[in-house]
Amino acid sequence: MSALYSLAEKIDAVNEWVGRFAALSVLMTVLITFIVVIFRYGFENLYSIALQESAMYFHAMIFMLGASYTLKHDEHVRVDIFYQGFPRRLKALVNTLGTLFLLIPVCVFILWISTDYVLDSWANFEGSREAGGLPLVFILKSFIPVLAILLLSQSASILIYSMMDLNNKEAN
Repeated sequence: MSALYSLAEKIDAVNEWVGRFAALSVLMTVLITFIVVIFRYGFENLYSIALQESAMYFHAMIFMLGASYTLKHDEHVRVDIFYQGFPRRLKALVNTLGTLFLLIPVCVFILWISTDYVLDSWANFEGSREAGGLPLVFILKSFIPVLAILLLSQSASILIYSMMDLNNKEAN
């Protein structure tokens, strides 16, 4: 059981690091958006589609990289009316069932459905459709399967911790 616990800790560490990187994306989004607004309204002739698209890219990274971090910290959207009062073992059972029957299937579906989408984008080195936009749409689309992989890894961690709680007879 200690090998599984060690694996869960490693998964948590990766998702913690990725989440902190996503937090930097928040700062970058704010700074770039601020610059875009200053350029647009302060200097009427300065407008950069690439700069505005870069804010959109960082904004997408916040959500796609931050989802597993949010799940790790149990800060995702949940209907807590009953769950918050559950004993630890019942919470572990809910987490196990939710992970097995909701989270993992959705992640596998996202991974499956996004594969051709991302590969086609990479095959063409897809860029922005806007003149002066970023030529990096293929990289942005690559974050979709990364989202699914990170969430799948975090789901493994959740299952490990939940199984430990379910096997712990002393847990409430």
